[in-house]
Amino acid sequence: MASNPVSKLTEEQYLAIERAAEFRSEFVDGEMSAMAGGSMRHHRLQQNLAGELHAALRGSPCEPFGSDCRIKVSSRAYLYADVSVACQLVTADELDDNLTNPVAIFEVLSPSTEKYDRGLKFQQYRTIGSLKDYVLVSQEQFRVEQFTRQPDGAWTFHDYQGPDEELKIDSIGVAIPLRLIYERVGIPPAMD
Repeated sequence: MASNPVSKLTEEQYLAIERAAEFRSEFVDGEMSAMAGGSMRHHRLQQNLAGELHAALRGSPCEPFGSDCRIKVSSRAYLYADVSVACQLVTADELDDNLTNPVAIFEVLSPSTEKYDRGLKFQQYRTIGSLKDYVLVSQEQFRVEQFTRQPDGAWTFHDYQGPDEELKIDSIGVAIPLRLIYERVGIPPAMD
């Protein structure tokens, strides 16, 4: 019995579907994947990050964008981050709905997406020339992991693990105490 080949979507087909859709989907190599909803912790972490970034970046050329901001990685990949920051905003076309030059990207880790956020998604994001910082935020503990691109293209890693630590993002000139990122999230500090 012959099987029918699965046809892949083009970039144009994806954008037409996505722009008309009620729910968001990412696009990688011709395939669309629906975005799942998040937990209350996820929403609070996302909102805390966006709020702190908004306040810290007021008056600067950089601005934060929430999870509805689509990022064009290439003609083969469009992704959504929980929070992204762009400086001197550049979009892909006249509709201004595809960010192309994020400097920092933040993902709140979920059990269902953690492997993807650490793996394929980060692999895709690393191809964006403007990206300097990729930040992963745990929902389970006070833990923020920061990957920073160096001038030679190598990525360095910094692991923040306590409410008294401060996430420093030099690429956008911001420092945020973890206690503010985790405000109202309900994670007790680790006992030594």
